[in-house]
Amino acid sequence: MNPRISLKTSHIYLDHELIAPIFGETQYAYVTYVREQGTILITPVTSQWFVKMYKPTQFLLKTRNLKGDKTLAVRELLIDNDLDMTDRELDYEIIEKTRLIKVAIS
Repeated sequence: MNPRISLKTSHIYLDHELIAPIFGETQYAYVTYVREQGTILITPVTSQWFVKMYKPTQFLLKTRNLKGDKTLAVRELLIDNDLDMTDRELDYEIIEKTRLIKVAIS
């Protein structure tokens, strides 16, 4: 079974299988919405290149269960960009080289 990313009550839920290889022990993520691509980009705060390319917002990765699933409270990002807030599974792509998660949101 593939790890999942979903949107529930204005939170992006990240499966624990995605967290370890991308975030390791990092508890904060940079998040930005790229309107032209219709994607939300998520990367650890240790990714200095990301700050130079985008104007990201820093979010806390909240632990949801003992497995290690995490969430990002993105309500403000959804509202600011007039995005669909319906609960659903989200398509995503992992760019391992730069430790980036590209989440299709629109």
